[in-house]
Amino acid sequence: MTLDYFVFLETCESLENLEDTPVAWALTGGYVDHVSKCFLKAEIERLEAERANDNNRRRQAEQKKTQLREKYKGKASRRFPVKLYPGLQIDFSTLLSDRWFAFQVDFELLTPWYSKDDRVFRVLDNPVRKDRVFGVPFMAASSWKGILRWACRMQAGLREHFEVGKRFEDWIDPGWILHLFGNEKGEGEEFSRGALVFYPTWFDRIGFEVINPHSRERRAGTQPIYYEVAPPGAKGTLSLLYAPWPGMEPVAEAEEVLPKLLEAIEALLTTYGISAKRTVGWGTAKILKWHAFHKTEGTVEKDNRADLEREVQAWLSAGGTP
Repeated sequence: MTLDYFVFLETCESLENLEDTPVAWALTGGYVDHVSKCFLKAEIERLEAERANDNNRRRQAEQKKTQLREKYKGKASRRFPVKLYPGLQIDFSTLLSDRWFAFQVDFELLTPWYSKDDRVFRVLDNPVRKDRVFGVPFMAASSWKGILRWACRMQAGLREHFEVGKRFEDWIDPGWILHLFGNEKGEGEEFSRGALVFYPTWFDRIGFEVINPHSRERRAGTQPIYYEVAPPGAKGTLSLLYAPWPGMEPVAEAEEVLPKLLEAIEALLTTYGISAKRTVGWGTAKILKWHAFHKTEGTVEKDNRADLEREVQAWLSAGGTP
């Protein structure tokens, strides 16, 4: 690829409506690049001009960081295909088996969410991961599975395992985690898939963050690093399906595993965080609504986990599963 591609983006007309988008170009990722370019072009040019003319770069870097956070806090990108966003949600209104349960957790980000895009050619150094067609920031189903498995392990005692000096290779997942998530890849003949099915999460906003690393000697900013993120205030929905099949191993009862799963979900979203930079506090969220779905019992919506858990346990006690 050459710079001719970005010259082409520069000469493209504004794509305010999806109907104006060339289909072949959009499906190959051109629309995603166009969203990124339009959203950040003016801001990056302004920052570069200030940097070139400013004699006190360290002080200005801190000011720009604060200004950008305030400017983009809680704001949606005007380039999003907003009218298509509701259609990206998962529909659990018709489940195939009365042994299955589906859950959705609506949440709102309290801190920025970031996951690096895996595309080879990109306009920014640190673009957020986006849907290849619509350009909407999203968290893949595989990412949810990995990070929620880790949260369940923490709930099962992984922290205590490390505190006594043991290695991760010595850790053995308890039966309820194997039942939900299955074995790790590479288990050979003993490999078995879990009872959980995960779905992607799409965020409804996009924003801009700046990290300014400081020199240990001078204790001053060095070179600001710019990130494209889903900003605080962006909303998303975690969707997953509990779908055990007859004879699956290891055997576990829904009454045992579902409360532990819901508790791990709450800890993951509100305490641990779901962002790639969760060690610095990114990716924590406020849970807005809990939803549960069943083929015969219908749908229930609750404001907190405890109420939803009681409702699901009532379904199970009433014979919600055979």
